[in-house]
Amino acid sequence: MVREISAGGVVVRNRDGVWWMAAIEPGGDTSRSTSRSGRAKRKPVLALPKGLVDPGEKAADTAVREVYEETGITAEVVTKLEDIKYVYTRAWGDGQRVFKIVSFYLMKYRSGRINEIAPEMRIEVARARWVALEEGSSMLAYKGEKQMVQRALDYVRAHPEL
Repeated sequence: MVREISAGGVVVRNRDGVWWMAAIEPGGDTSRSTSRSGRAKRKPVLALPKGLVDPGEKAADTAVREVYEETGITAEVVTKLEDIKYVYTRAWGDGQRVFKIVSFYLMKYRSGRINEIAPEMRIEVARARWVALEEGSSMLAYKGEKQMVQRALDYVRAHPEL
């Protein structure tokens, strides 16, 4: 079984007393459903920014890089949230089963405008946007990422100085 190591972040920002988080809608055909009329319609899949750790790169550095590449914003690591582990089957190429570990970090927004990403990233990311942190875990598509958002929410509630 192939192994992949990735890292990503829950990037938070406080505006007018409300915590927001950065989320992405992955590019490609990731979310089709059928309407009542039988026609296909698109329902956005929301996820956290993340990507593969490059050789010699530290996971926290990967998280910072991936957040910038996939959202257009710069952020700094506050703390590590947790590693999530899962197995998936590649839907492309060789169709192999992959054991994946993703290290997630709580990150604080520093600068930039969300969704101002390089054109070549539009293959991976259709759109990046802010969503309310309190609603994030119900809006994301993946169980492990929902858990990371809940951990981030618990952290910001316990650390009002953030």
